Amino acid sequence: MTFRKLFVIGAAVAALGVAGAAVAQTAAQKSMIDQAKAQGVVGEQADGYLAFRSSSSDAALRAAVEATNNGRRAAYARSAAEAGTSADVAGARMFESQLLPRIQSGQWYRNAQGQWVQR
Repeated sequence: MTFRKLFVIGAAVAALGVAGAAVAQTAAQKSMIDQAKAQGVVGEQADGYLAFRSSSSDAALRAAVEATNNGRRAAYARSAAEAGTSADVAGARMFESQLLPRIQSGQWYRNAQGQWVQR
């Protein structure tokens, strides 16, 4: 894959990914996810999606994570189609370029090797 394609993927995912996730979730859901991230219950993953670090019986939080992931899935698919790559690649690029740098100190993320790492 050429540098130009990678750049296009990154730019498209950044533009569509953030907007797509924002449309898919409400402000209350975003707040709930932010709180769960701060508590270490939810974290970002190297594939560009949210995941639970520990089990949660909170149906509203589960719905918020699902809404966000659905929005991201749609945005990654659009971006991938425009760039001529796969949604998996688009999601990974979004994680590397946009999500990972935004993870705050004390929050958790799952790296490409599947290990949970605390920032």
